[in-house]
Amino acid sequence: MKKCVLLLSGGLDSVTTLALVNSQKYDVYAISFLYGQKHSIELEYAKHNAEVFKVKHKIFDMRSAFSDFNSSLLGVGEISKTGVIDDGIPNTYVPARNIIFLSIALGYAESINAKEIFIGANAIDYSGYPDCRPEFIESFQKMANIGTTFSNGELKIQTPLIAMKKSEIIKLGLSLGVDYSKTISCYSPENGKECGKCDSCIIRKKGFEEAEN
Repeated sequence: MKKCVLLLSGGLDSVTTLALVNSQKYDVYAISFLYGQKHSIELEYAKHNAEVFKVKHKIFDMRSAFSDFNSSLLGVGEISKTGVIDDGIPNTYVPARNIIFLSIALGYAESINAKEIFIGANAIDYSGYPDCRPEFIESFQKMANIGTTFSNGELKIQTPLIAMKKSEIIKLGLSLGVDYSKTISCYSPENGKECGKCDSCIIRKKGFEEAEN
């Protein structure tokens, strides 16, 4: 059975990716990150889904590394309700987050000799995030194969959801048995529940509405 490392946040996209990869009979090593995010409750959902799909799961504590980073997700300013700031990048963007997370995933994958890394990046709904673009993933994969003990081209960064609409992701997940009530995508949860107002909540709601049509 092939090993893979999978980035699991507990949100809709990452849990759908988990269900998809698990259905393909991988030996899954799921990893999550505590990095000072205001929505750290997502880690409870990550842990729950790792247990549901019976995969190994680790949580890396990265709070000190992100302590001075500038993002509303880390408590610097208010969570965006409009989706963008002046330069077109949402203020929920965390500088270099996917670079850092994928680097940790890469080191872990190299350590356990897993030649695939899965991430639920989605370029359509989150096109304002520079580290969710296909060209970023392609560049990271090229770098990873040069700067590690993997042979050139041996390591693959897999993004099965990157070109899918949110409604398509939801339909896929439902077909794989995902219980979306056990996921959370909210950036600003209130008393452990989705706020229903942030951009992520709005995108999620729209996706479910379109999936029902």
